[in-house]
Amino acid sequence: MCRALSAAREVYEGMYVAPYRAEIQREYLRQRDLFLLAGLSDLLGVPNPTQFYILELYPELIEGFHQWHLRMGLERPPEGGFRCC
Repeated sequence: MCRALSAAREVYEGMYVAPYRAEIQREYLRQRDLFLLAGLSDLLGVPNPTQFYILELYPELIEGFHQWHLRMGLERPPEGGFRCC
């Protein structure tokens, strides 16, 4: 029974997910970048009205900050924030 389920899963992924995998990844990165921008906008000098509500998420946001600023075309992190490079 387990082999039949995993075979069905492979067929499903091959038919429905595989052709759109790159688009799904691009959309995921776009939404993550938007969330990072909203969460860390105070580092860029933009007032952040949600700062109090996302304090618990800062450790998670900081882990991906280096990849984000490189993807956004910033060679160094914005001034006034922490150093990640």
